[in-house]
Amino acid sequence: MLANKLGQQLGRPTKSVAGWMVNKFIGWHNKVLEENAVRLCAIQPDDTVLEVGYGPGLGLEAAVPLVAGSRGKLIGVDYSEYMYKVASKRMKDHISSGKVTLYHGNVVAMPLPDGSVDKVFHCNCYYFWPELRAGTSEIHRVMKPGGLMVTTLTLHRVAYLASKGVMPGENWRPEAFIEALLATGFTDVRLEDKTDKGTTFQAIFATASK
Repeated sequence: MLANKLGQQLGRPTKSVAGWMVNKFIGWHNKVLEENAVRLCAIQPDDTVLEVGYGPGLGLEAAVPLVAGSRGKLIGVDYSEYMYKVASKRMKDHISSGKVTLYHGNVVAMPLPDGSVDKVFHCNCYYFWPELRAGTSEIHRVMKPGGLMVTTLTLHRVAYLASKGVMPGENWRPEAFIEALLATGFTDVRLEDKTDKGTTFQAIFATASK
């Protein structure tokens, strides 16, 4: 019961004591992952960049200085209304300037045009999607040909949470995500081990093939 509730809050934090605790937990554990997902995307000043599952906005904060060109923009989609409010407050000045646009929505039905995004990043995210192929298919739809997607995770932590029932099923396994990416039009899909600031983590790369 507790594991199931924790999994629900990690996947979709609510405005509650549990949601507040998850927000703090994400801020502590995800900062290095978010920063590296942004870095590994190799964002260019005029890119249109999407973060899926932006949470409290740590990745958005790291990415926004990189889209400094006149055409550069940053978009976020998150399933949690609470995280939408938290991130909107964090990014309010950039939202007001028009550089950042945030949505409270679902990865399987994003309000974005086909082929409109250059780079996509997310961290500790895909294992909470009910259907992996629906999520990867929608990400592929919104990406430009040759666009790069990067996701980061700390696999041993994810595996531990899965062993405790926090993440039921097998979607947490990188192999399942990689299979979904390959099945929905991505190429050059690979998993790499990385280290930064004493933290070892994993990065999954995929290129949108049209």
